[in-house]
Amino acid sequence: MTKEIYDGLSQLGGDTVMPTNPDEAVLEYVPNPRPNSDYFVRFTCPEFTSLCPVTGQPDFAHMVIDYVPGDSLVESKSLKLYMHSFRNHAGFHEDCTVGIGERLVKEMQPKWLRIGGYWYPRGGIPIDVFFQTGEPPKGVWIPDQGVPTYRGRG
Repeated sequence: MTKEIYDGLSQLGGDTVMPTNPDEAVLEYVPNPRPNSDYFVRFTCPEFTSLCPVTGQPDFAHMVIDYVPGDSLVESKSLKLYMHSFRNHAGFHEDCTVGIGERLVKEMQPKWLRIGGYWYPRGGIPIDVFFQTGEPPKGVWIPDQGVPTYRGRG
């Protein structure tokens, strides 16, 4: 790829301001360098944070985003800033997890995407939320997300 492809990116390689909420966050995309090959991409965000919409207390999750690219890839710095923008966002676990998946699908249009939101317990109950677009393309190795069910200290 040539440098011109990256000239349109506003966040990569420069100073950025942390977005204050997911709606303000800009997700950027680059062309898939291997559009004729189906392959698997994983992003892991082990310290995801949002706010409970009722109490305002922080909620914590281990997020795993898996996808098979179509014509574009999500640029990783913009994804990091987007994920961090949830720190001030009040949303239930289901809203945050599924909303991330839906936005990535709408904007990036991957061949396949799944997201696992492995939320840490508050009130004694952990909640795991999963979103997937359908069956992955044939012949692509899709590993397990590798996040065990919450077991506490036991």
